[in-house]
Amino acid sequence: MSLDAVSSRTYRFVLADVLTSGYRVAGKIAVTTHGAMGFLNDPTHSTLEIHDGRMARLHMPTKLIDHFELVRTMKNKIHAVCLQRREDLGPQAIVRGGFTSVVEYPIRVTTSVFEIEGTMELPGRFDFAGLVSDGTREFLPIFNATLTAILIPSLRVQTAGMLVNRKLIDLVALLNQRVKPE
Repeated sequence: MSLDAVSSRTYRFVLADVLTSGYRVAGKIAVTTHGAMGFLNDPTHSTLEIHDGRMARLHMPTKLIDHFELVRTMKNKIHAVCLQRREDLGPQAIVRGGFTSVVEYPIRVTTSVFEIEGTMELPGRFDFAGLVSDGTREFLPIFNATLTAILIPSLRVQTAGMLVNRKLIDLVALLNQRVKPE
């Protein structure tokens, strides 16, 4: 999605931290009225462009290694996209999948690189198999989330809204099913 191409769509920029298995890129992504959720789950685009991208290696998250006008990545390589505001995810109907009544589930999600704690809003009961294998959404929303790198605990990102690549999810645990110590 190059903004140079002639398009009848109106784009706006939202601030985002894009996390891959080795890098954190802080910059701006262009979204339409459907927000980041609409763009990242659009099957007609397989790439993401990050404008004004500042790159850092995961093992040194505060040390800037480079700064580019434009950084490009494949969406299937992205573990998570952290957004400053919940509204940047997109309209409620898209974020909630069209459901008006949802149940909030406090969860812990892990990928091969990150642990994420936050809240998922799902219609009805929690269905892990449906969550990770059914439907067309490649990125799942998690609210009031905290992301921590497994091997690098100094990398910690707190955000109002996060999109996690469901194909890279290793484990999901409901926090209310945590065993209480005796």
